[in-house]
Amino acid sequence: MHYPQLANCNICPRYCGIDRYSTTGFCGAGSRLKINLAALHHGEEPPISGSRGSGTIFFSWCNLHCVFCQNHRISNDGWGNELSETELSDIMLRLADEGAHNINLVTPTHFSPLIATAIQTAKYRGLCIPIVWNSSAYECEATLESMNGLIDIYLPDYKYAHGIYAKKYSAAPDYPEVAMKAIETMYAQCGDIKLDSNGIAKRGTIVRLLVLPNGLSGTKAALIKLAERLGTDVSISLMAQYYPTANAEQYLELSRGISEQEYMQAVDTALELGFANLYTQELSCSDMWTPTFQSEGKPVEKIMQVKPACGE
Repeated sequence: MHYPQLANCNICPRYCGIDRYSTTGFCGAGSRLKINLAALHHGEEPPISGSRGSGTIFFSWCNLHCVFCQNHRISNDGWGNELSETELSDIMLRLADEGAHNINLVTPTHFSPLIATAIQTAKYRGLCIPIVWNSSAYECEATLESMNGLIDIYLPDYKYAHGIYAKKYSAAPDYPEVAMKAIETMYAQCGDIKLDSNGIAKRGTIVRLLVLPNGLSGTKAALIKLAERLGTDVSISLMAQYYPTANAEQYLELSRGISEQEYMQAVDTALELGFANLYTQELSCSDMWTPTFQSEGKPVEKIMQVKPACGE
């Protein structure tokens, strides 16, 4: 299938305008879907992973290329395997058959038109579990609107409250406002988290904030912005899993994990602001939260293992 959006690509806020059928832009993605892992994953927030796991699909490439990315082998280096939209729908259905509570699309933005086709195909073939859009929130509102009705749960990051750090570490000085508008669009579509009788999310939004060392993520300012723009009923996930990886050790201020004090300051701020639905995480300064990604060349049916998260 030919996608006009890929022939003059403005899917994300980079607005590269390139023809992905013949070249690549900032993100590195071409015109075919590319994934690295697809597996039941137990390391997400409790209403996402539940008891049986989230059917997580990790897409290759990314439009941010954060210097500290824990998934840098696939997001920056592009490790993965190409597949068709039909093959992606096959994987969705297989994960559902394996008991997944949902289909969790990780870093999907740059493949959104192709993913939309795969979701529609899978639903036509009987897929009936929720679809999770797990992204950096560096997204165009128009792209999110094109997914309206296909996505049940939004799981966006809010990485930076300050453009100076977004520029330095992700080459995206406009990130704070662009991401906030994207999160508002997501929240308008799906609203607050709604759980079934077993505590599993069926619809809604959870905003993730990864606490960086030395206050670089601006977590306090980010929480204040979220409270002002969305209110305090929105679900917040404060992530404590930062550790120096990728190119982070080239930056002295990023070359260590976060302290317990730094994390608890973030938790205390969220509570003081009155956030009613708050998810916290065990402090970890290792790669225990990070899946083991495969280098290129592995057949799709062979790349189905995810390393368990802490405590499993």
